[in-house]
Amino acid sequence: MKALIAIDIQNDFVSGSLGTKEAEAALAKMVDEINSPKYDMVFATQDTHDTNYLNTLEGKYLPVVHCIKGTEGWRFPKSIEEALHKRNAKIFEKDTFGSLNLAVELQKLAPEEIVLIGICTDICVVTNALLLRTHLPNTKITVLAQACAATTIDKQKEALDVMASCQIEIEK
Repeated sequence: MKALIAIDIQNDFVSGSLGTKEAEAALAKMVDEINSPKYDMVFATQDTHDTNYLNTLEGKYLPVVHCIKGTEGWRFPKSIEEALHKRNAKIFEKDTFGSLNLAVELQKLAPEEIVLIGICTDICVVTNALLLRTHLPNTKITVLAQACAATTIDKQKEALDVMASCQIEIEK
C-alpha cells in the first residue's frame, strides 16, 4: 500500500500572506501527484489557526496572520481542492507544524511506502516527515522535491538535506 501526504497546500502558502513564486510554480506538479493513480490512499494536512494566532508561540516568532479557519487563505487552491475531493482524501486540520494524528493513523494503517509533497518544505513538510519516520521507522518515506516549496530556496536545500540525513529519500 502506497500513501501520498499533501502538506498544507493552502492559499496563504501559495499566493497569500506567506506565498512564494516557488509554491505557485510547484502547484501543477502537486495536483498531478494527488491525481496520480499510483497512490492507494491520499491524505492532506491543513494548517488551521484562529484569530488568537498572534498570541501563540508560533505567532510570536512568525507574526504573519495566516490560515485562519474559514478564510480564503485557509482554503486549498481550487485545483488542489478538486484533486483531493476526487481522491477522497482524508484531511487533518492541525494548529502546529506537525500532525501527530496523521502519524498515528498511518502507523495503524502501516503503508509500505509514504510519499510527501507540499509547503513549506523547511517547516511543516520536514516536521511531518520526521514524525512519520519516528512512528514508522521501517517504512520507506520519500519527499518529492519538485512538488514542494520552502520559505526560501536555501531553506529548501537545507530541509531536504536534513530529511535525507534521517533516511528519508529525496526525489529531485
